[in-house]
Amino acid sequence: MSTRRSIHNTSLTDGEIVEQSDLGSITRVTADTFPILKGLSLKRVLINPGAMRTPHWHANANELTYCLSGTSLVSVLDTGSVFSTFTVRAGEMFHIDSGSLHHIENIGDEVAEFVIAFRSERPEDFGLGAAFGAMTDAVLGNTYDLDASDFAALRRDTADRALVARIGDPVVPSAAKFSDPHKFAVEEQNPTISLAVGSAHLARVQFWPALKDLSMYSLRIREDGMREPHWHPITAEMGYVRRGSARMTVMDPDGSLDTWYLEQGDVYFIPRAYPHHIEVVDSDHIHFLIFFDQPTPGDIGYRASVSAYSREVLAATFGTHIDDLPNFPFTPADPLIVTRNNPLDERGER
Repeated sequence: MSTRRSIHNTSLTDGEIVEQSDLGSITRVTADTFPILKGLSLKRVLINPGAMRTPHWHANANELTYCLSGTSLVSVLDTGSVFSTFTVRAGEMFHIDSGSLHHIENIGDEVAEFVIAFRSERPEDFGLGAAFGAMTDAVLGNTYDLDASDFAALRRDTADRALVARIGDPVVPSAAKFSDPHKFAVEEQNPTISLAVGSAHLARVQFWPALKDLSMYSLRIREDGMREPHWHPITAEMGYVRRGSARMTVMDPDGSLDTWYLEQGDVYFIPRAYPHHIEVVDSDHIHFLIFFDQPTPGDIGYRASVSAYSREVLAATFGTHIDDLPNFPFTPADPLIVTRNNPLDERGER
């Protein structure tokens, strides 16, 4: 299935290559290549066995990471010299504050894959190795009460080496196996939304206090289900297609419509309060990772919106006779996922 690109969607799998070698790869989608982005961006990081993402920090964005495969060791040095270390596996997540030093090390036998959301359309990174390159031997010697000559053989410059090979066997502290506030096993939680045609596991501040300005829904929908048309009043949305293929439609304030098709590895962006929907096409199910720029995303769905008004108001709104209105079901709370009882609309492009 070919994917039509629009201003609202692109590919993360084929995104801008930050680094690529035998150690792994880093690709990203930022506002530089996806101009509609505002307040969010994504990276896909693959780390091969025996390799690591070197210690680094982000200057202007909190980070929310979902592990898709592999087993890795994560270390975090927060402000106040508070240190944490923990392991992550597929279906688990971790959160890193802006400015906190952290690394990701593959300690398993398979490729470790991550999708990382940032709370900026253009996140800025600093690597620990590159930061050392900014200082002279004398400055570093003074910092550590050592002679300047002790740093002469230390290889360094201001260009970050994002992926490197580990030297020796992995060192995994016993404490890394304990729970940690940075970490959240989202797929082990009971799904907040659980229906025959779909489910949603939620990583938001009510369940994970570490979150500040990001959250994530792990959304699964069968081919006979649909994410109902809706909008998020104060929340932008950026989604990644983990499995399957789908169709989306969004309406802009000028009344123009954009419909596009998504495949595995694609991403999309919906600005705040823009109405949109998601439905499965050419697949038996979809699995989306949907990131939001608020710790508690909220939405208003088409079902509840109609229930808020009398039939007289609705008839006037739609310019039709009151008897010609559909028999809308009263819906005090939107279901998020609905059953697709009607045949799939004919495939087409807008």
